[in-house]
Amino acid sequence: MLIGWRLSLSKWFLIPQRYIVAIMGFLAVLNAYTMRIALSIAITEMVVPSNGSTAADGSCDAPGNTSSGPIISNGDDLYDWDEETQGIILSSFYWGYVITHMPGGILAEKFGGKYSLGIGILSTAIFTLLTPIVARVGDWKWLCFLRVCVGLGEGTTFPALNAILAKWVPVGERSRLGSLTFAGSLLGTVLGNSVSGILIKQTQDWASVFYLFGGLGVVWFVIWTLLCYSDPDSHPFISDKEKEFLDKELASVSNENKDIPWKAIWTSVPLWALVAAQIGHDWGFFTMVTDLPKYMKDVLKFRIDENGLWSSLPYVVMWLVSVGCGWLCDWLIKKNYMHITFARKFFTTVASIGPAVFIVGAGYSGCDRYLAVALFTIAMGLMGTFYCGMKVNALDLSPNFAGTLMAIVNGIGAISGIITPYLIGALTSEHTLEQWRLVFWITLGVLAVTNVIYVIFASGEEQVWNEIKKKQAEYDKHVDLEIGKIGEKQIKY
Repeated sequence: MLIGWRLSLSKWFLIPQRYIVAIMGFLAVLNAYTMRIALSIAITEMVVPSNGSTAADGSCDAPGNTSSGPIISNGDDLYDWDEETQGIILSSFYWGYVITHMPGGILAEKFGGKYSLGIGILSTAIFTLLTPIVARVGDWKWLCFLRVCVGLGEGTTFPALNAILAKWVPVGERSRLGSLTFAGSLLGTVLGNSVSGILIKQTQDWASVFYLFGGLGVVWFVIWTLLCYSDPDSHPFISDKEKEFLDKELASVSNENKDIPWKAIWTSVPLWALVAAQIGHDWGFFTMVTDLPKYMKDVLKFRIDENGLWSSLPYVVMWLVSVGCGWLCDWLIKKNYMHITFARKFFTTVASIGPAVFIVGAGYSGCDRYLAVALFTIAMGLMGTFYCGMKVNALDLSPNFAGTLMAIVNGIGAISGIITPYLIGALTSEHTLEQWRLVFWITLGVLAVTNVIYVIFASGEEQVWNEIKKKQAEYDKHVDLEIGKIGEKQIKY
């Protein structure tokens, strides 16, 4: 009866279950990022308009005498927050985000990633839905507290996903399916920026974006709970053919609870190289995700609907590059044109140096708004190669502890998200091009230095401590056999 039920259900799914898991993981990250960055667009319309500086002081005039100020007609929905306060509000998400990475990774490895990921996204959605209520209390500190809670919920996302992918994705599909899943952050940023700008303009209410994206997060949770499972063994309607294939391809990945080799992990040089690359990536990415809408509004004087659309364009290109390079990277490795370690370093370097150069170039494009958008777009497009470079590298180092590694790497890297919004707010109080150029030069420096560290010390090879418990058991068995042989000889003697 049970076997017949499984077979009948499996026939409904023409797509292999590992692809469904990857697609739902992609949608999880997409939802997470729409909820994360919704405030970055909304806050440009939540604050009382400032006089700013004149074009002579280093910012630009609004084209055609078109106002770029807030469109919210209700004065009670506008708040007198200065740049530093806005920076604190935007960075507060990452205070909570950093905290739950490690617990999320450990829980995902011990009990499966299904509910670690699902509950994290659900709680993020609920807190997002509460954002307008809390913001209207009037004290920005309460909004900061709520954003910390949003971060706490979302902090489990990447560690749980890594733990799930380690049990579902074979090595030959790792770059493309990993890139597909993690690139949800890019389309989430696209939708978060573009839809937020249009929705705020049409409704003249910044609260609408939080209701929309929070509601979609709840819908995702329901579908995820019904369709997806932590590993092939627990999946009730995976086909026998796919299960046999995954059992063969992922034979080295254990589904048993494992003692985490903390000492080996914390002293792993390739892991710390990966941490360095993550810091560089997050510094550049969070600078753009969190503060590009403010640059578009305060310096280039885009209206809210234009701001959302043009701020999203770089991430459309970044997503296309990330997916295309995922396939390319797998093909180059499969054909032995690139060794896996070289491939990770090569694509990570492209994703570091390319964006650094073009972001600085955008800062020197002056008030040519569309040249600036073009340069930002090229920069973020090149950053898309991060996903088949360092972003899937934790799966290379240790499939058995991929959730823990991602928790360490992503958690430490996310500290950039705490620093960059506040630092940018403090450095750009007058909204001038000169102030923003300093921000972009700092970004170049961080990306360059962290990339050098990664290129020197990174590895794409599975680390010995991935199977440390298994190797110890094999060694103990070997010793027992040798002792047994010695004993037999003594008895004969």
